[in-house]
Amino acid sequence: MNDAPLASETTLAQLPLREELRGETAYGAPQLDVAVRLNTNENPYPPSEALITDLVATVDKIATELNRYPERDSIELREALAEYISGQTGVAVTRDNLWAANGSNEVLQQLLQAFGGPGRSVMGFQPSYSMHPILAKATQTEFIAVPRGADFRIDPDVALGAIREHRPDIIFITSPNNPTGDVTELEEIEAIIAAAPGIVIVDEAYAEFSPSPSATTLISRYPSKLVVSRTMSKAFDFAGGRLGYFVAAPAFVEAVMLVRLPYHLSALSQAAAVVALRHSADTLDTVAALARERDRVVDKLVSLGFAVVPSESNFVFFGSFTDQHAAWQAFLDRGVLIRDVGVAGHLRVTIGLPAENDAFLEAAESIINLNL
Repeated sequence: MNDAPLASETTLAQLPLREELRGETAYGAPQLDVAVRLNTNENPYPPSEALITDLVATVDKIATELNRYPERDSIELREALAEYISGQTGVAVTRDNLWAANGSNEVLQQLLQAFGGPGRSVMGFQPSYSMHPILAKATQTEFIAVPRGADFRIDPDVALGAIREHRPDIIFITSPNNPTGDVTELEEIEAIIAAAPGIVIVDEAYAEFSPSPSATTLISRYPSKLVVSRTMSKAFDFAGGRLGYFVAAPAFVEAVMLVRLPYHLSALSQAAAVVALRHSADTLDTVAALARERDRVVDKLVSLGFAVVPSESNFVFFGSFTDQHAAWQAFLDRGVLIRDVGVAGHLRVTIGLPAENDAFLEAAESIINLNL
């Protein structure tokens, strides 16, 4: 018997990979075994006991039907999402305005499959969510990066000028922005939508952590141009559940149905998400606690002398470092894993439990004088 790994001598370079994917690396934050992990923007609080009990009972009920394909269009889940969005944003929507998928990444991928592709382009304001250009490349959509200002906010004049010059088919606006945490005001979003020749996707993955109004309030004015993407991974303690969704005019739901894979959401995913939405009041209580901790962390970082971008998310973007990777390593050496997102002079830290935040701040205080 040959115990050698199957075809271990074959390398990626030997495979007939698409040319635009050669030299690329897979997305992923470091997964290291350290005492304090504050690098992936998860909600640190586990689901409530009531939610867990409900979920176990629900799974027990549907387990006998796992030999059957799931309900293809996620009707019950979309109705629950519509009820949640109507209450959370004040915008009355129905299931016809909602679409769900395996995390907001799949939502964005489906939208790019439907509206991007060869010969089409998508514009994003950088730095922003690193998956946007990756998804663009994967769908053979040209990515046009427009730099943010020195304060990491979108410069409206620069944005409108870039739209006039490039005429993109799709525009991404992330608000609150990842990795910086800042919010783009609704007036600025509306100006971009009005100028856009194609569609605008507002990525609101961290919306529950922000008091600012949602871009869903603009959908009725721009039904053929605006899609608002959201996720249950952050505020809902549901990163392991992998559930994202978008809110838009019903025609956008029809569009992504043309490209979605059959039965793309498992029966377990749909059921778990419905349960989580049923317990949203309990779950979202943690959002207020995290916002208070975020403000405490910001105040302390500022008092220590760090430069901090105002955040309305569950993370903080701070600097300024001469070598941000050396600073990242210094935090890691002190048992605290945060995120180097590749932006010169800056790092990002997720807001964790109070004790985790204390450990981070203690490490920050010991690092500030190292001149990294």
